[in-house]
Amino acid sequence: MPSTDHAPLRLPEAFRKRLGTTAERSRVHAIMRERGLSTVCEEARCPNIGECFASGTATFMILGDVCTRRCHFCNVATGRPRAIDDDEPAKLADAVQTLGLGHVVITSVDRDERKDKGAMHWARCIRAVKATGATVEVLTPDFAGDRGLIDLVLDAGPDVFNHNMETVERLYQQVRPQSSWQVTTDVLRYVASTGHPAVKSGIMVGLGENDDEVLRTLDTMRSLGVHIATIGQYLRPSLKHWAVDRYVDDAAYERYAAHGDAIGFSHTFAGPFVRSSYHAKEAHSHHRARTSPSPALKVLQ
Repeated sequence: MPSTDHAPLRLPEAFRKRLGTTAERSRVHAIMRERGLSTVCEEARCPNIGECFASGTATFMILGDVCTRRCHFCNVATGRPRAIDDDEPAKLADAVQTLGLGHVVITSVDRDERKDKGAMHWARCIRAVKATGATVEVLTPDFAGDRGLIDLVLDAGPDVFNHNMETVERLYQQVRPQSSWQVTTDVLRYVASTGHPAVKSGIMVGLGENDDEVLRTLDTMRSLGVHIATIGQYLRPSLKHWAVDRYVDDAAYERYAAHGDAIGFSHTFAGPFVRSSYHAKEAHSHHRARTSPSPALKVLQ
């Protein structure tokens, strides 16, 4: 059950982020609705929606807007999903070209009712977007830990593979009752072992963890082979969701980032408004700059 042991914490003024004007948001919104597409920005009530929409970017959510799982922090609807739109890959590619995007983030709901968990559709969407010339970051569900299904996604050639831990091990089963810490860590370890895309993961803070657990979780991520880590403040979507336990201060985010850098992440992005796909292009570029051989080394190879 969601943690509701104490009165709701008052949202600090610093978190009352501007959502953007109608003019800033309307173009992206219209492009999505015209094509029957969804964005996680809207479904998850992301606080960065104004900033991202104003810059003409969005995180696309494929496979519908109804999830087969109910995580206690998530605002996406849970229920019986509708049939998959076979035209979605083409619509997605068209939206990417219309928006002029060079780096695209794709995520999805869980589709546990399907034998392939939606993996084949994932692959079609990745290939369609890659064909536009854009780089692709995927933020995937766990596909029930099935490596054959994960391979379908990897074979489509994503540039970044993101699968979020979401919280520390102690709280995982309470916060994500239909998921598994073991499966999540196995997914990250397996993807990293293939040596193909950059591997990314993230957690939220303010769910009831402490700072030592955050640092240990970063250690775990790095030991699994994760390259890019994100840490941001959990903001409760409604009173029906998991309660916010604390609002983390800037000094703590600085400690998280410093620890991540010290243990070898190519990019550690920590701050109150950091989300999985926030400044995703920047994180990808930073990773490439940190891991690509220098021109001199390329000559010698």
